[in-house]
Amino acid sequence: MRLHRLEVEGFGPFRSRQTVDFDAFADDGIFLIAGRTGAGKSSILDAVCFGLYGGVPRYDGGEKRLRSDHCEPDDPSEVVVEFSTPTGRFRVTRSPEYLRPAKRGGGMTKQASAVALDEWTDAGWVGRAARAVDVAGELDEILQLSREQFLQVILLAQNRFSEFLLAGSRDRQALLRRLFGTQRFEDVQARFDERRREAEQALGTRLATVEARVDEAERLVAADGLSGDGDDTEPEAPHVSSSIDERLGALRRAKARADYRAERRASERIDAEKQSAAADEALAATREEQRAQRERDRARAALERLDSEVPVIEEARAELTAARAAEALRSTIAAAARAHTAFASASRDEQSARAAGEALGLAVDGDLDAWTAERTRESGAWQRARELEEAAPALDAEVRSAEAAVEAATLRIEAADAKRTALPDEIAALTTRRDETRRLADRVDDRQAALAAADVRREAAREAERLRAAESALDLELTQATALHAAAQSALSQLRQRRTDGMAGELASTLRQEHPCPVCGSLDHPAPATHSDPVSLEDIALAEEARDAAAQKERQLASTSSTLRAESAAATARADGRDIEQAESEYADAAAALSISRAALEDLTALDIQLGELVARAERLDAEREEDARALAEAREQHALLRQRSAEAHELIVEARGGFDTVAARLADTESRIAAAHALIQAITERTRRAEALVEAETERDAALAESVFDDVAAAEGALRSMAEQEALDARIARHAVQREKERAVLFDLELRTLPEDPIDLEPAEQASAAARGAWTAAVDEAARAAGTAERLGGLIESASTEHARTADDAAEFEVLQNLADTIAGRGANTRKMTLETFVLAAELEEIVEAANRRLHDMSTGRYQLQHSDALAARGAASGLGIVVSDAFTGQTRPPQSLSGGETFLTSLALALGLAEVVTARAGGIRLDTLFIDEGFGSLDGDTLDVAMRTLDELRQGGRTVGIISHVEAMQEQIPAQLTVRALPNGPSIIVARGAQAG
Repeated sequence: MRLHRLEVEGFGPFRSRQTVDFDAFADDGIFLIAGRTGAGKSSILDAVCFGLYGGVPRYDGGEKRLRSDHCEPDDPSEVVVEFSTPTGRFRVTRSPEYLRPAKRGGGMTKQASAVALDEWTDAGWVGRAARAVDVAGELDEILQLSREQFLQVILLAQNRFSEFLLAGSRDRQALLRRLFGTQRFEDVQARFDERRREAEQALGTRLATVEARVDEAERLVAADGLSGDGDDTEPEAPHVSSSIDERLGALRRAKARADYRAERRASERIDAEKQSAAADEALAATREEQRAQRERDRARAALERLDSEVPVIEEARAELTAARAAEALRSTIAAAARAHTAFASASRDEQSARAAGEALGLAVDGDLDAWTAERTRESGAWQRARELEEAAPALDAEVRSAEAAVEAATLRIEAADAKRTALPDEIAALTTRRDETRRLADRVDDRQAALAAADVRREAAREAERLRAAESALDLELTQATALHAAAQSALSQLRQRRTDGMAGELASTLRQEHPCPVCGSLDHPAPATHSDPVSLEDIALAEEARDAAAQKERQLASTSSTLRAESAAATARADGRDIEQAESEYADAAAALSISRAALEDLTALDIQLGELVARAERLDAEREEDARALAEAREQHALLRQRSAEAHELIVEARGGFDTVAARLADTESRIAAAHALIQAITERTRRAEALVEAETERDAALAESVFDDVAAAEGALRSMAEQEALDARIARHAVQREKERAVLFDLELRTLPEDPIDLEPAEQASAAARGAWTAAVDEAARAAGTAERLGGLIESASTEHARTADDAAEFEVLQNLADTIAGRGANTRKMTLETFVLAAELEEIVEAANRRLHDMSTGRYQLQHSDALAARGAASGLGIVVSDAFTGQTRPPQSLSGGETFLTSLALALGLAEVVTARAGGIRLDTLFIDEGFGSLDGDTLDVAMRTLDELRQGGRTVGIISHVEAMQEQIPAQLTVRALPNGPSIIVARGAQAG
């Protein structure tokens, strides 16, 4: 991972936006972040950590004062971190939560935190996520480092540098757990403890189950009197000291007695069941005789009732026989009746048709067929006259329309002639106007060039006026800058004089008793000078910076003034001596002339179009004149034809009307008389046919009646019955016969059984059956109770025996789990009290120490080596995470706390770098191209500092960039590439880069 760019605004001590370009230090490989204490050097690392992870380590657990206290309410707070990994280049923009003025209603409102992740593509920056949870998930995948790992391998933050070396076993374990994510091993330990507790609980539960089952079985034995040899033996209480096996043996003996009792009660139940069945059979036989007796009496009464209905049934049989005989005559009688009705109706229709014909003047007794044929032929000839009569109005309209068409064509020809006469004058006038417009349009280019020249002069005149005003303002500013420069120079001279005047007092302040004077060498200091008005080198440096800044500003203003004068002269030349008013007037005149020419250019096209339209119009009128002349000839011809057709049609209509008003009236009268004649002919024919049918139907009816049993038609009609009535009579006769035979058969069988005549009494048999059933029910209950007791006792004994047999396996499994859980948790036989997680972390610590020693050997010139210690920790702490220092000079080991400040720093640096290597390897071998180290170098002497610098210089190999935060002057001299964090007099800090390749 490599950091490329950092932008900070409204964060920590930085109010205005500050930008750090880490790529500018890529060629140097190492750069220094310098500045006074409290200026905000560490805030740069805080901003990086906040941008990537949304938090700052030194604010953990306290108030998160991320927003700059120097910000105004409306100022934004934002951190932008740009970095790259092998997967691509990314940019994180993050803002903390803070209060800002409310847009409505006044007061303050909370500005929610915000974050966005962008990725660089060929199309530029593309948004990848914009929600905090989404950005966190994306960054976890991209960075592959947690915040703790990032702080340990990339940002070695202030106050955390030597934490790992000097921490106790418990604190070191917590730190390693965060870095290597070994909580899963603690989870394994917790799961094994849980399994041990579950196994212990299961074993206890199984033992309790066995005890409960045995107790329940013993209570059952005692309750049912199964403790002795007989049913009446008093139960014996179980001995409290008896084992489970002994108690199970006693219960098995009681089970044998329970089985014997159940067998005896089952035998008694069988005997009672037999006696109850015999009583039930006797009761059933008695009930059957009673039922048969009642059925016999009922059959006797039913047979008597059916015998009394025999006369009525015979009458119904005679009625059914007569109805069936009359049914054969039904069709012939009905046919004769229908024929008589039809003949009467046809006679009435004939009389009506004769009356209608006579009303119309027909000869009803003549030859109607011949008369009808003659009238039909005549009416056919009049149909054409009727059609012409109906079409006469339309034909008259066509004649009038043809006359109008002739008149319209004549008017069109006259109007076209009038238009053609005026067109030549219009064409000549429009041609003259078109030529004048073309002369104006041809001057567009010349007038456009004149407008451009006028515009140049106008802009130049404006620019000259603006430059003259700016020159006057700049002259005033230059005068003020010259005065400020002079004042700064005077202030510097005064400070230098005060510094010189107070030198004696400053030397006197360093004098010590019994130490020689640095000026005269005397050990006595009888009258040391006082230092009443001290001036420090820093005051001189600040005054020099102010003087230099004022001089630089004066030089810049003078240069700008010269540039303005040159630009003003050039602008005046371009204006060609015009002032703004003259230039504006010339520009307006040129613009108006150009507007006229452009309007003429636009009008020219329209005039050409109009002229072409007039010429085309003249040609079109000539063509229309010829078309109208042809249309007039056709209209006159059509008018003549229509007048001829109208005269012929009128002649034919007059002839066909005869004495009627219209041809249609004559046709209607003739058609009504023809229809009346046809109706009379049909009525006469129908009456004749119906008379013949009536004679035939009556003859057939009389013949059928003569062959039947009936004397006349009235007798046959009186005997007729509907099919439903016949079916009802037949069903009634059949039902009576069936019921009579059925009752006879029932009574015959019952009479053979010689049943008593007196009613049979059931009460004695019912009482005997109820008594036997009660005895059987009691026997069943006793047998079920005895069998249930034996079965329940057997189940309890079997369950207790099975559970008792399983307790041995559970006990063995519990012992194995207990030993394994104690070993993993650092209990029992684990004498070093190392948990599984501690054991894993101890292996990681060994690798960290090995990696640290590769650098510590050179940094300490071979004197010190770190050793991993698994000595038993005091006060119950976990062992295996100790670190001691091996001193080659003494051959002994000692605790890290015994090292001096410089030695502690070098050892901590070596350990931190070794830890970074191991954490990096565990994080998938990611490449770390940027590293920051915050503070700690002030405790080193010159030689040790050189050693530390050589070690840091080695870290640059492979293109890595190392940033060091320190205020040590020696490091400022050795590292040319620097970022200086400087606090301004009004409070906020700024970041200044110098010495970097990128400038």
